Amino acid sequence: MAEITSAGRIPLLVGGTMLYFKALLEGLSPLPSADPEVRSRIEQQAAELGWEALHQQLQEIDPVAAARIHPNDPQRLSRALEVFFISGKTLTELTQTSGDALPYQVHQFAIAPASRELLHQRIELRFHQMLASGFEAEVRALFARGDLHTDLPSIRCVGYRQMWSYIEGEISYDEMVYRGVCATRQLAKRQMTWLRGWEGVRWLDSENPDRARKEVLQVVGAIAD
Repeated sequence: MAEITSAGRIPLLVGGTMLYFKALLEGLSPLPSADPEVRSRIEQQAAELGWEALHQQLQEIDPVAAARIHPNDPQRLSRALEVFFISGKTLTELTQTSGDALPYQVHQFAIAPASRELLHQRIELRFHQMLASGFEAEVRALFARGDLHTDLPSIRCVGYRQMWSYIEGEISYDEMVYRGVCATRQLAKRQMTWLRGWEGVRWLDSENPDRARKEVLQVVGAIAD
């Protein structure tokens, strides 16, 4: 970004993962770097006692983090314990402190259909487009590896966990589609709720592109002046 601005240009950041934008705007929490020795000790404990026992240990150290982290999520569980063993502070304590904020004036836009009904239609269309583009084959290839399961964050992602249940024979194809669409709607609702509470966001209607373009160009023009 510094290189772009030094060339007299305006950086344009586009995406939908709000945690990344929050980290960019406010700075990352000062978490300690990973320590292979500490992590190895944690993994050895897990091999001897099981991850459930380590989750109970985290419950005693950091109840807030333990409530968010599933006992069968070894990656996040290990990291929470590692942070405490290295720093002497809990993950919850450290994540309440932000790092250096972005040293720029940031103009933020959110674009979405003004109609919730239209948003739901788009979500359903998108899910069917995923299916038509080979989504089932992609998940079947992951399933066939044999080293993945539904306790992993990647397989619990919206769409993947519903398709996984279908491949395992737990639900029908139609039920998979229904659940996948519903889960995507719920995710969109959470994102919209988060965005509505976001400070300094200008909302643009995706169904009125001319007006949206005009509003963005007005802001860009003011920056250029």
